[in-house]
Amino acid sequence: MISSEKKAQNRFRIVLGGKNILLGVTGSIAVYKSIDIIRGLTKEGATVRVVMTESASHFIAPLTFEAVSGNRAYTDISGEHLNHINLSRDAQVFVIAPATANTINKLSCGIADNALTTTWLAYKGITVIVPAMNSRMYENPIVQKNIRELEKLGVIFVGPEQGNLICGEEGIGRMADVGDIIEAVRSALTPKDLSGHNILVTAGPTRESLDPIRFISNRSSGKMGFAIAASALRRGAKATLVSGPTSQHPPKGVSFISVENTAEMREAVLENLPCSTAVIMTAAIADFSPVSISKSKIKKTDALTINLEPTSDILKELGRKKGRRILIGFAAETGKNIKNAKDKLKDKNLDLIVLNDITQEGAGFDVDTNIVTIIDRRGEVTDYPLMKKTEIADIILSRMLQLKSKR
Repeated sequence: MISSEKKAQNRFRIVLGGKNILLGVTGSIAVYKSIDIIRGLTKEGATVRVVMTESASHFIAPLTFEAVSGNRAYTDISGEHLNHINLSRDAQVFVIAPATANTINKLSCGIADNALTTTWLAYKGITVIVPAMNSRMYENPIVQKNIRELEKLGVIFVGPEQGNLICGEEGIGRMADVGDIIEAVRSALTPKDLSGHNILVTAGPTRESLDPIRFISNRSSGKMGFAIAASALRRGAKATLVSGPTSQHPPKGVSFISVENTAEMREAVLENLPCSTAVIMTAAIADFSPVSISKSKIKKTDALTINLEPTSDILKELGRKKGRRILIGFAAETGKNIKNAKDKLKDKNLDLIVLNDITQEGAGFDVDTNIVTIIDRRGEVTDYPLMKKTEIADIILSRMLQLKSKR
């Protein structure tokens, strides 16, 4: 692996590793989610320190936060020399989750009357605020005005979401999911080297119907494509994700298009091609579809013959139409067949092809890891060891960026 590529790989692999995160906790019933935020951040190598309002301690005792984070939880700075300065100085990100209407209003006005607001006033780094409150409070013009004022200062807001509220009502005000909060922290710390790019990604399988109940498909989970779309967004790009049926949840902020079969995927990809700067085709598109689809359920018989015909070769069509765009394809093989991958790269007019041998342990469909070989137009072959698909996503995007810079 070349040294510059290794540096780029490590730069994104350790986004949270070794970082100091300050977590502010206010008096909301959603405070229980803060425990999971700490667990998620520390699992990725971050150090978390907690500063709480007095009302937050009525819901969960500081000792609980200390046990989970492994660090002291601050509830009062009176009598202690410069704790608010030290805490604010050492943190790379200040996350306030949950953030009540009261605290949001105080932050906007610069009021410093407790440990959390005093620390925030002394803080100069990245702030992520996660509101949690009744919808009537959230929609109050004063709260909305103060949110806008904080956004003008560069504060990042995550949520709130629509749903059932603790008061029994339904509306906007629920605290965002923990995964979305942690992703916002990752994104805030990630270099925006893909700013200005619009990445079109395909993912998952396609389904070709036999009858109203049955279909032909494959084992693709879509995890690789979803990871690429999330990473592209995190690194500052706009991302459009076209996916066949999958259980994966689209990353927040990605333009998501759900499709069923190859024809629908082709239509969606060609429609979004003009505004894209690169296309990464991870989807496992069906090679064949039934010549005819039965309008009623096919009855079980001793023998059944299905006549198939080739589906559209979307990748080859993109190779003819790509212009100056970077086009990256995938080749899933039962064996490390470098020749087949090189032939596909040439035939489809690709810039890169990602080969993976699905027979290797930890590689292939429906797992969080993969083992890949990347081949470029010059025929250069680079092998990568077993790693998370999220890490492979960043490698692919960095390779794409290198190619783009040479054009």
